[in-house]
Amino acid sequence: MSDFFNSGWSNYISIITVVGIFACLWLLFSQRTIKVIREKDGSIAEDTGHVWDEDLRELNNPLPRWWMLMFLFSCFFGLIYLVIYPGLGSNPGTLGYSTKSELIQSMEAANNELKPVYDKYMGMSIEEVAADPQAKVMGQRLYLNSCAQCHGSDAGGSIGFPNLTDNDWLYGGTPEAIKTTIMNGRGGIMPSFIQLPAKDIVNVASYVRALSGLTSDSFKATQGEIIFRNNCVSCHGSNGKGNQLLGAPNLTDKVWLYGASQATIIETLTKGRQGMMPAQDKVLSPEKIHLLTAYIWGLSNQKSNMAK
Repeated sequence: MSDFFNSGWSNYISIITVVGIFACLWLLFSQRTIKVIREKDGSIAEDTGHVWDEDLRELNNPLPRWWMLMFLFSCFFGLIYLVIYPGLGSNPGTLGYSTKSELIQSMEAANNELKPVYDKYMGMSIEEVAADPQAKVMGQRLYLNSCAQCHGSDAGGSIGFPNLTDNDWLYGGTPEAIKTTIMNGRGGIMPSFIQLPAKDIVNVASYVRALSGLTSDSFKATQGEIIFRNNCVSCHGSNGKGNQLLGAPNLTDKVWLYGASQATIIETLTKGRQGMMPAQDKVLSPEKIHLLTAYIWGLSNQKSNMAK
């Protein structure tokens, strides 16, 4: 899903849109060169000679001029519309029209209406908000609207999207770290090591599996440790426990973002990985982010909340 944040998709959609319109124009003018069938005396034949179901005949009439003009008008109108209004991928159009301002106004109106409720929780710590039943319901609704599409309605995550209910965090699970992630987003990159020989990649994969106690070839794991220390420790650390400042995962636990199989780890090493958590500071108000942070923090700290 993170691939769709790439600007290349905008260019792809724009090209397909424009080519589609010009293809329609080409089809129209190319068919004009096909003359109607004429009889020996020069008159236009009544039909093409194609007959279906005994009496269903294909007539031999040229395209009506009014129909052709309407077709041309539709194509040119579409091109002009795409230039003036945002229709070509991320191109804003010459008028710069956008419904974003209308959305912002409606959001501001809703925020002002709920401001007394939000002010109550803004004066509380994340831990206190997480323990409040009403705040939990509000946070859950915010989560379902803004986060469930990637992390799942149960926050259990999926391949490439972290589980938010455990205590394994790429960038830290403190209230402050979670709020920073929601506000500013995160961009995680695992570089490709395709330059390494295939044998070395297999050995590193075996070593990485051994770090988390998974079954692996001991000889290959020993060889892979050398490759690991030469290429991976700058992010994952000499002990493989990762670095939350970089978003580099801990390789010694049994939590895997893309899978723990030998084939999957080899794929990760060969092709690399790229993930993106979109920033929500332009979408959600500070008050909503505060509630959402408390809800997400509470998912992995349910025992402490229950104790309160």
